[in-house]
Amino acid sequence: DVIMMSGDHKITAEAIARSIGIDHVLAEVLPEDKAFHVEQLQNQGKKVMMVGDGINDAIALVQSNVGVAVGTGTDVAIESANLVLMKDNISDVVVPLKLSKATMVNIKQNLFWAFAYNVIGIPFAAGVFKLLFNGPLLNPMIAGGAMAFSSVSVVLNALRLKNFKIKKN
Repeated sequence: DVIMMSGDHKITAEAIARSIGIDHVLAEVLPEDKAFHVEQLQNQGKKVMMVGDGINDAIALVQSNVGVAVGTGTDVAIESANLVLMKDNISDVVVPLKLSKATMVNIKQNLFWAFAYNVIGIPFAAGVFKLLFNGPLLNPMIAGGAMAFSSVSVVLNALRLKNFKIKKN
């Protein structure tokens, strides 16, 4: 749910919100009231990401779960935020959200493959298959190489995030 909270006049704030497709507007909000509104949303069990660029946003940026400052904003806003957008384009707010989701998917993939690899590889290297089924015994040198390959595959999968791009609609 996107809410535009502004200290600007109600008519101005609503016009800007309409032009960018925001339905919920809180206008003529004082700086200390911005933090109060953020806290109210948090008390409803919501996670709040506050985006601001000025001194008047600093308190709310600190209060929010994730404070995002626009890089062209004031030093106080930048210091108060958890994250700083390098450009002043408000549509870039979705980039860290999508990147964090892609990172979590990547972490889960790495955990799954590392777990699956170890569930199979460790008993095989320890000779469990040889003991139970008179199967093959893995040479420790090959087991060490396989472990190194496992680490390399995790790193290569993580490096795919370097090619992360936001798809434009």
